[in-house]
Amino acid sequence: MKTSVAMCTYNGEKFIKEQIDSILKQSVSIDEIIVCDDGSSDKTLNILNEYSEKHINLFKIYSNEKNLRSLKNFEKAIQLCSGDIVFLADQDDIWVENKVEKYIEFFKKNSTINAIASNGYCIDEQTKIHEKYAVWDAPQFLRDQNIPFDYFTLICHVSNVATGASMAIRKEIIPNIVPFPVVKDFHHDEWIALITSKTNSFELLNEKYFYYRTHKNQQVGGVFFNKNNDVKKGLIEIFNISQEKATFISFKRKLKKLCFAYVKSDTLLRINTKYNNIFEENLIQIESLFYETKKKFKRYNPILYQLISLSDKILNKRQLK
Repeated sequence: MKTSVAMCTYNGEKFIKEQIDSILKQSVSIDEIIVCDDGSSDKTLNILNEYSEKHINLFKIYSNEKNLRSLKNFEKAIQLCSGDIVFLADQDDIWVENKVEKYIEFFKKNSTINAIASNGYCIDEQTKIHEKYAVWDAPQFLRDQNIPFDYFTLICHVSNVATGASMAIRKEIIPNIVPFPVVKDFHHDEWIALITSKTNSFELLNEKYFYYRTHKNQQVGGVFFNKNNDVKKGLIEIFNISQEKATFISFKRKLKKLCFAYVKSDTLLRINTKYNNIFEENLIQIESLFYETKKKFKRYNPILYQLISLSDKILNKRQLK
């Protein structure tokens, strides 16, 4: 299998060397590194050119004439890749040394899987590891409790569990996932995970194959949580869609997430993509789940339910638009 890396950069001089070095030090070598720079004004391009000169024929660097922003820049980078497997890479993370090796093994053993993401470590600006729970832990928590789930429903109705920094895809699915829809607060990784999970061709590996850097300038955050039993219980409650009984806080969060999911699916439907049928069906499912969750909320917390329902109507919160 020929492998490519699709990396997008923008003013990434502070951390990009650590990321590139981790890619170059993989136990199985990458065949091609495609970098699309989105108009950096710092030393990012100089750094990239230095690596390109040292590693002839490995790097292909493209400098965008205008700023495409992350979503469309990744769309461009992915389409420029020629490898059978395309690894997505952010500019500020670090790969575990055997990531490429393990991903290739998984793809070879699982012919129906077209997209992979993985769990990861939390690191700070000084590359110090912090022990945290992550949103990526949720599927394994459900498995440990023998709670059934499917990725499409989790991603659509609760939260995206696939981070682009850990993602790899088969080249043949690229025509199925591009163009990426432009929607506020919606990213390429979630789109890829949605389309592949709908056909049961997505998998999240519980093993940690990358170091996800948290810093003040990152585009997406909020994936890590304090590591304690209350947080673990809360994650299980939020991601357990079919749970009959939950805490007051969990019921509120479930309803809020379903409202957000409804707006997102409705927006994707209005864009008129080739997957309209998916989002039409999803809107029906979300609406049904929303009212079923309200019934459970009322059953187990009747007084609080009445109070929050009145408050939500006045403030126009937790309402399906």
